[in-house]
Amino acid sequence: STAAVCQFAWLGQLGYTHGLRLQRALVLARQVGRIPDTLLLLEHPPVFTLGKRREEAERNIIAGSDAIRAMGATIEECDRGGDVTYHGPGQLVAYPIVHVSDLPQRGVRKYVEALEDVMIEAAGAYGLVASGRRAEETGAWIGNRKLGAVGVRVSKRISSHGIALNVCTDLRAFGLIVPCGLKDRGVTSIAAELGLEGLPVAPTAEEAARKVQHIFGDIYERRMVEVEGEGILSLLSAAAADTDDIE
Repeated sequence: STAAVCQFAWLGQLGYTHGLRLQRALVLARQVGRIPDTLLLLEHPPVFTLGKRREEAERNIIAGSDAIRAMGATIEECDRGGDVTYHGPGQLVAYPIVHVSDLPQRGVRKYVEALEDVMIEAAGAYGLVASGRRAEETGAWIGNRKLGAVGVRVSKRISSHGIALNVCTDLRAFGLIVPCGLKDRGVTSIAAELGLEGLPVAPTAEEAARKVQHIFGDIYERRMVEVEGEGILSLLSAAAADTDDIE
């Protein structure tokens, strides 16, 4: 196939600030052509993240810091678009570090819409019907319940951040915030929609990652090539030498 290569790796659970540093290192490497398009697939430990609309995002954290600490979560700021969201075990996070100008979907809006499609097709792989393309409400939805969130940053045509798909996430964490600043909206997961929440047979983030990388390749017309997570993570130690890289 003549399709451009996109390398992907399952990284397991990765701390949020480590994820930010890794993305920065990969964005720089992609900008100078040292690496091909790269898709990171992982889970984060419990963390509430505030996007660029910081004041708004802080207002949408309902819970006090004690409740957040009690669940072992932290609050982190980041440079993606959007409001406040939650990441935690059982949620598949996918960070595409890709050159958006080289994709069949021209422009950032079409790139984001295609990320919604990745989550919608992933839901479809589990027999669920989700939808996207809502004005002012990005993401993947089942009715009025949000299944997955999108928040991206594009710098010199290279994307970072990406999608967060609730696979078997503990949805109680979302009760501590107004997710993405949207009131009157619920949050759901693939496991919840299948009636498998909390059961050993519930789908896992790692299992969903297999489906997502395949769907990502189809939608963005990339030939997906798996690489070892250790190789990708070794860029973190290189980035750690650059103290300016730490947020």
